[in-house]
Amino acid sequence: MKVIQFTRIRFVMIAVSIVVIIGGLAGTLLNQGFNLGVDFEAGLSMRVAIADPNVTADTVRATLADIDSVQVQSIGPLEDRQFTVRIRDAGEIENFSSVMSDRVVSLLSGVYGAGSVTELENTFVGPRFSQDLTRNTILLTSMAMVLILAYVWFRFRLAYAVSSIVTLVHDVAFMLVLIGTFQIEVSTATIAAILTIIGYSLNDTIVIFDRIRENEKVMRESGFETIINASITQSLSRTLITSITTLLAVTAIFIFATGTVQLFALNLMIGVVVGTYSSVFVASPVLLGWRRAARRRKAKQDADRHGTPVTARKLEDAREAAPAAEKQVSAAEKQRVLEEITRKRATSKKKKK
Repeated sequence: MKVIQFTRIRFVMIAVSIVVIIGGLAGTLLNQGFNLGVDFEAGLSMRVAIADPNVTADTVRATLADIDSVQVQSIGPLEDRQFTVRIRDAGEIENFSSVMSDRVVSLLSGVYGAGSVTELENTFVGPRFSQDLTRNTILLTSMAMVLILAYVWFRFRLAYAVSSIVTLVHDVAFMLVLIGTFQIEVSTATIAAILTIIGYSLNDTIVIFDRIRENEKVMRESGFETIINASITQSLSRTLITSITTLLAVTAIFIFATGTVQLFALNLMIGVVVGTYSSVFVASPVLLGWRRAARRRKAKQDADRHGTPVTARKLEDAREAAPAAEKQVSAAEKQRVLEEITRKRATSKKKKK
């Protein structure tokens, strides 16, 4: 089996992710902001059907232009002529739901005819409920992250747990960038999709980490970077097949469903792609970086404690990071390093005496 050198481009892929996430979030927040649904912003959401062959979302939006903060979106097949109308509640109108609902129907009936407008659904969310929902969403997502950190720490080691959390934060941030850039509505379906993707991405990451742990026992003579590349290569076919199969099912839901279910499927499609990418190009490189940083700290501590030459530790780090077949330290070189360490320690003891 030919091992693919995934970690060689780890800095490029991580740098691309950081640039996209920071740039996307900054652009979204500075420009239009997120398209918050009625679940997270107090207001009225109506679904209406208009029996006029010439009606479009633009004409409905123009008809309701006198209403502040109105949003109009076409839903379902075009021949059904159904539209979602959302209006934010600024807290200035009493009985906002009934007053604004009557006003919307009245304006549309004045243009398309009294009998041509049918109100199919009416949902109102008050300010207190939307605030509670936002707070609970943040709390639940944070709790899920903490529990995942504890589980992976218990199941593997701290380095694996931190790498998993970094990957999940990357996935959530990347999804928020795409949602904000394309102005996809943020609703309870979006939060459900994000939580689902957290579990999906974590599963992919754990599969690769489990293979890395097994290969650490089998490939004792190989460097850790080689072990990571071999583990990803061995798990790649399984990861791709699982992701493609999931995408086929979710794409079918997106094509044939409507409304909230279609929005949920769209977010899942984004999340599956991002989760697969991060499991390969984010989780394992972060683990490799953590491992190398830990070895450098240990080397420095040993050098300070025993007077070990830094060059000897650098030699060991090079052997750990590189494939054994390419940069293996010779037996004579290892013997020379050991003798040098012994001599330095003996000299240090004599000075102390």
